[in-house]
Amino acid sequence: MCVLRLRRTSKQLRSHRPDIFREDDYFLHAIIFHMDIRAGIIAAVVLSVIGSLLVLRSGYRAWLSARKLTFYRIKRQRERAGLFTILGALVLLSFSALLFFFGEPVAYRYFPPSLTPSLTPTITLVPTITLSPTITLSPTITDTPSITDTATITLTPFIPLAIEALFESVVTPNPSAVFSPLQFTLNCESFNEFTAATVFQNPIIYMCAVFTYDQMTPDAQWTALWFREGELVHYETIPWDGETGGFGFTEWEAPAQEWLPGIYEVQVFVGLDWKVVGQFILQGDAPTPRSTLTSTSTPTPSRTATATRTATPTRSPTVTRTLSPTQPTPGTVTP
Repeated sequence: MCVLRLRRTSKQLRSHRPDIFREDDYFLHAIIFHMDIRAGIIAAVVLSVIGSLLVLRSGYRAWLSARKLTFYRIKRQRERAGLFTILGALVLLSFSALLFFFGEPVAYRYFPPSLTPSLTPTITLVPTITLSPTITLSPTITDTPSITDTATITLTPFIPLAIEALFESVVTPNPSAVFSPLQFTLNCESFNEFTAATVFQNPIIYMCAVFTYDQMTPDAQWTALWFREGELVHYETIPWDGETGGFGFTEWEAPAQEWLPGIYEVQVFVGLDWKVVGQFILQGDAPTPRSTLTSTSTPTPSRTATATRTATPTRSPTVTRTLSPTQPTPGTVTP
């Protein structure tokens, strides 16, 4: 009766629109239901459970009816048939359980699911009320700053050539080594119990930067640079003497007068690769060194007798004039 009604309906539709209606397509859509694999598995499980319950009920009733029979052979045959029916019901129930747990994955293995186009929602613009301005504001004088901040270029941290020349290790560092953010403390005797901070007050003489690391290569060169306001104040570069992972630290100990206030930055490198950067602020003036008076003994000049040369008198021959006899002058006669 249902087929006859469908045929009549299809004839009526075909008489009105013969160009878009075909009878075969109509019956195809009218009889075949669209069902996916999941729905089919669920339907098969439900039908198997219902069928196993019905078979179990039938076998149990057959087994009970056999107890009422008088003849032994017929009674045994009826009991055996009832037990086999109950066993079949249990097998059907086990099959439904296997179908519920493993039926869908097995079906997808032989019949992979195909992508179905999904409808993409489109945004429908809703007209809004646009308010027209009624009051026109007069332009006001805008203060133009006289000093304009100029953007500065932030350089990637690098190792100066003077420090790179101090490298000792020949081991190639692992580029996959990782470091945690630096934590600054005044006491890093225990990595499990230390107080980390980013702002410190003078006076101090020691600072420690604690970090965790992983995938480090033993004996690879590592470097820690300490800057104050962009000026290098301390560094250390040595081969790595720790494990491949764990806790590590870099430290700086200096006299109190060398810890000037400002922003300090610590840069950690493995080889030439920059790994982590940390900053802390030191507030308060550094203590000035006290001037100490040192007593020194100055020698007092004293009189010292100096030996001088004294002339010793010596006897010297004295030249004396001696009159020699002279001859008388001729021409003079004395009586």
